Amino acid sequence: MGLFGLFNRKKKETLDQGLGKTKQSLMGKLARAVAGKSKVDDDVLDNLEEVLITSDVGVETTLKIIRRVEERVARDKYVSTAELNGILRDEIASLLTENNARDMEGWDLPSDHKPYVILVVGVNGVGKTTTIGKLAWQLRQAGKKVVLGAADTFRAAAVEQIQIWGDRAGVPVVRQQMGSDPASVAFDTLQSAKAQGADVVLIDTAGRLHNKVGLMNELRKIKDVMKKVMPQAPDEVLLVLDGSTGQNAFEQAKQFAAVTNITSLAITKLDGTAKGGVVIGISDQLKVPVKYIGLGEGMEDLQLFNRREFVDSLFETNNHDS
Repeated sequence: MGLFGLFNRKKKETLDQGLGKTKQSLMGKLARAVAGKSKVDDDVLDNLEEVLITSDVGVETTLKIIRRVEERVARDKYVSTAELNGILRDEIASLLTENNARDMEGWDLPSDHKPYVILVVGVNGVGKTTTIGKLAWQLRQAGKKVVLGAADTFRAAAVEQIQIWGDRAGVPVVRQQMGSDPASVAFDTLQSAKAQGADVVLIDTAGRLHNKVGLMNELRKIKDVMKKVMPQAPDEVLLVLDGSTGQNAFEQAKQFAAVTNITSLAITKLDGTAKGGVVIGISDQLKVPVKYIGLGEGMEDLQLFNRREFVDSLFETNNHDS
């Protein structure tokens, strides 16, 4: 087996382990939902609805999945309970595709301009700075030149944290004093990145939601100032969410979506929770693609999201199924 094959196997093992608690909970509930039944009937569908809702998929997304399963049952006339896992796997994968989720295999950066600018948002405590650090490290491993911008000047610790991650990843950090204007930091970061010929810029922002008007104005100002350096910036607005908070993560996502245009999602801390179903619901309700998932503490444990592998890890009956 070649190096790429070994890497893919390790990546899949990390995914299986990271989603282990979610899978164990989901499969246990599904087994109880179909106990004593040979075919998918109204009782099974009612039970399935409860399984998905209690697995943090969310009510609206759950109803959408149930409708799809009902249509399959009506079309095929007879669907055995043994087929239910496969049907759920297919329908959820299709749903994620419709929500613009792509099977990410590598760093798909545009070749027509650089640097590619990613503005990173999210409340404090979700793993935002950690995600930035891991992204920087992975991009550098992929041969990309990366610059970080410490535009969360609201907390003294935030600037120090991103500097530590920059040092670990071996990438430069543009920073100012605590209390500095975040837009000024973003401006300096882009100018520095252009001068260095960087491929990617990752800019941290303050994680405050208690004052939505203030947050909206701050993000708008950062964007306006960046456009003076690079008219297309930012190329991406990445929202980081803590998957272990379940439906609270969805509420945060809705609040951020109300104040800025979110283009991609990173959902962290999935390895320590049984609430991994929230990935499906958030992607479906926001119509924003999940781009990264966090499955552990290691630098490589932030993975590019692959919808088919994600769904397979949840529903396959053993780790050797395709």
